[in-house]
Amino acid sequence: MLLQQIINGISVGSIYALLAVGYALIYSILNFTNFAHAIAVTIAAFSCFWFQFLVTADLPSGLLVGIAAGVIAGILIESLAYRPLLVKKARRLYFMIAGLGVSIMCENLMIICFSGRIRIYPAGFGDTTVSLGNLSIGLIDLAILIISVISLVCVEFYLQKTRTGLAIRASAFNLEATSLMGVDTGKLILTVFVIASLLAGIAGVLLGAKYTTYTSLGTFMTNKAFIAAVVGGLGSLPGAVIGALILGVAEAMVSAYVSTALRDLFAYVILIVVLLIKPSGLLGKPEGDKA
Repeated sequence: MLLQQIINGISVGSIYALLAVGYALIYSILNFTNFAHAIAVTIAAFSCFWFQFLVTADLPSGLLVGIAAGVIAGILIESLAYRPLLVKKARRLYFMIAGLGVSIMCENLMIICFSGRIRIYPAGFGDTTVSLGNLSIGLIDLAILIISVISLVCVEFYLQKTRTGLAIRASAFNLEATSLMGVDTGKLILTVFVIASLLAGIAGVLLGAKYTTYTSLGTFMTNKAFIAAVVGGLGSLPGAVIGALILGVAEAMVSAYVSTALRDLFAYVILIVVLLIKPSGLLGKPEGDKA
């Protein structure tokens, strides 16, 4: 029973990790939390659903369509909501306000367009399970873990082994100094948003396949991912992953051994405790050394 719940927690934590890393990436460069991140998740989930419903009930194809839709949403958010503020050198508080406004506006537009009812993917993983001794692992949980690990490893490889990745890591120390070295910071910021939205798109489609699709899906899940990012240390990518796994496993344990009604409450209790004991998070680093 214990091992079963740990596996379930790791599955959910893997999705939190995809979203938390997106939060951490953007924060490490721009020092603000992208609260509009939720929209990319919801749009990806709905795009996959409608593609399966209207075109073909094929999950891999829907996955690609959902990811593409999430990336496009991220690009539009960066271009229309944040870039004008960057050009005007606005305070970071205004970025957060703009992100909240975009998130609320888009979520309400989606409710108007699609209603608030729940939708289930025409094609998914079903209830297929893989047995390992006394353990029974859902095929969807196994797929989530594999896809999440591959995605996070690819992002880490990109950041560590490419010139653009080097520029991103340099910008995490000082964005203005990186600009003075000849780096086009506008394109760099757009690249970071593309990476974060790519991960959000993957998370959105996987969430739709594991659970259901509804208009507040992104908001609900990104709130948890934000908690994971804060617990791990905002701006720290390894911290975001560790915080996400801790949160996922902790929620699974509370659901199994205490009460499912207390699962979400427990997530916020963890957040408050970490902020009281170590405000910078588990792997938080000084302001100039976050990436």
